[in-house]
Amino acid sequence: MWAQFLNELDGTFTSVPPVVAAARLVAALALGAVLGLEREMHAKPAGLRTHMLVSMAACLFILVSQQLASMSFGAEAEMRVDPLRLIEAVTAGVAFLAAGAIFTSGGQVRNITTGASMWMAGAIGLACGSGQMPLAAMAAFIVVIVLAGIGWLEKKMGTRD
Repeated sequence: MWAQFLNELDGTFTSVPPVVAAARLVAALALGAVLGLEREMHAKPAGLRTHMLVSMAACLFILVSQQLASMSFGAEAEMRVDPLRLIEAVTAGVAFLAAGAIFTSGGQVRNITTGASMWMAGAIGLACGSGQMPLAAMAAFIVVIVLAGIGWLEKKMGTRD
């Protein structure tokens, strides 16, 4: 039974080896956590778990697309592989989730930054899934510096609650 299970795992990873796929998924999860932790510390509606899941889901979509691109679906002339379509779909899905986090209260729009950070978590997941983990890490840490630094500056200037 275990041999069959392991054979199934080994046979399905035609484009990205299992260890590489796992590393990309874990990197997406960890980098999504970096963004989510900052939002969590400020008690925002989309925090640690949400950002982790958004980032990892985006990564998984890219990994699946890479696997699908390597599969045979008929004549090569009939096959259409367009990674940009998948990126657009992930971006639209994350934007839908982010829009749900944004709401108005007392005539003021709230949580736009949280929505933007969710969108960024999706982009980081896409980068991890495509093997661009150093780029994803740079983006995550720059975003956290911007969120924390601008937040601190807004407090000093008295423009933030």
